Amino acid sequence: MGWPLRMFLPEEIYFVTVRCFQRRLLMRPSNETTEVLGGVLARAARLTGVEVFVFAFASNHLHLLVRAPAGNLPRFMQHLLTNISKKLGALVRWHGRFWERRYSAAPVLDEAALLDRVRYILAHGVKEGLVRRCVEWPGLSSLSMLWDRRPRSFRWFNWTRRAKSGSSLSSRSKFGDEWAESETLELAPLPIENLQPLEAMRRFLRDATREFEAQAARSFARVLGRDGVLRQNPHRRARWRKPSRGPRCHTTIRALLVEYLERYRGFAAAFREAAVRWKRWEFGASFPEQAFRPIVWPGVPPGQLAA
Repeated sequence: MGWPLRMFLPEEIYFVTVRCFQRRLLMRPSNETTEVLGGVLARAARLTGVEVFVFAFASNHLHLLVRAPAGNLPRFMQHLLTNISKKLGALVRWHGRFWERRYSAAPVLDEAALLDRVRYILAHGVKEGLVRRCVEWPGLSSLSMLWDRRPRSFRWFNWTRRAKSGSSLSSRSKFGDEWAESETLELAPLPIENLQPLEAMRRFLRDATREFEAQAARSFARVLGRDGVLRQNPHRRARWRKPSRGPRCHTTIRALLVEYLERYRGFAAAFREAAVRWKRWEFGASFPEQAFRPIVWPGVPPGQLAA
């Protein structure tokens, strides 16, 4: 069974999720992991112009709320996931496949659904019974940045410059200071009018985190704790859970859901119709806007490509 077609719209905010291979704890928090993840995220956002609203990196998966005004969310995700897999793979000495499958990205269509996704992301670590309080999660998250609205600086390790240095590299660390460059990560303000004042945002964060923590206290008699999380082996598999299929979109308004699904069906029908023509070497076939055309295999006559 093939993957669902992607329909990315520049004006929409997307809830993005991707999991590590076999649910292994390859992003297990540490000072070095935080620096690598922060540097990669900051650089990917700067190079692509993607707006980052909220994020959290768990030990074996990540969540993002992002918007790509230039319509280049796939380019942002390619840069982010490729560099995480290379740099973090080297850091934890993991060779081979890093991500379990391709990332999911579902649009968030209304304000209530957006607030629900923000709460879901911020609850990480507490809702799984790993730590008692949200601030105790030792991994990289946007909670502190939402609280003070200050940008954070991370180090990006420039391996291209390292490779071009011309010196012997076998004995040098890939994460040495000589290859580090500063990258700044700044959150885009959530497009929710009631949360624009800083005190209103802080009140929302206080209420939300207290709610998560109270629910978790009733559900978990014991937690692993901050130190326990830091001691975990990054190569270990997390407990298996039955895979769940994510929704096409996130909304609390049925009319928006119906409208989105109708728009998606029209997009998919137009794409498949164009794809049939494309497979017949009719390279003038018109695909829907924001769609990705199928690849052209080597050996296709050049005249066909110019059509």
